[in-house]
Amino acid sequence: MSKREVYEQKTEELITPFVEDKGFELVDVEYVKEGGNWYLRAYIDKPGGITVDDCEVISRSLSDKLDEEDFIEGAYILEVSSPGLGRPLKKEKDFVRNMGQEVELRTYRAIEKQKEFRGILDAYDKSSITLEVEEGEKLVFDRSNVALVRLAFDF
Repeated sequence: MSKREVYEQKTEELITPFVEDKGFELVDVEYVKEGGNWYLRAYIDKPGGITVDDCEVISRSLSDKLDEEDFIEGAYILEVSSPGLGRPLKKEKDFVRNMGQEVELRTYRAIEKQKEFRGILDAYDKSSITLEVEEGEKLVFDRSNVALVRLAFDF
């Protein structure tokens, strides 16, 4: 397991009790490098959406616990936020939570001269993702050709 995976997993274990105690859901934890800085990000959600105050409460609790445990080498920036609209669906629980929702799907290789698709997330498994693109019309995508799946949003 990489250092990154260890940090993410251990952080997930530390934050879960705080998140569940508030009735929130832990969507994801990621440890990533951007522009020379390391970021430890926790994404939380709840029905009706997360507020800045919700993020602050969890951030404060997690920050104290991280200082106590002190298992991350080097400097990093802690961020706690809501998943956000354009966030990709990556893990199984992302797909479970968004079944029946409208999503955007992008493929690596064109399918009938098209790389971007939009439809209702109808089914998924380890090897494929199925979208209902029109009433009764379903498209099945091979997961190895799927570059991105995210919730669709209209402005």
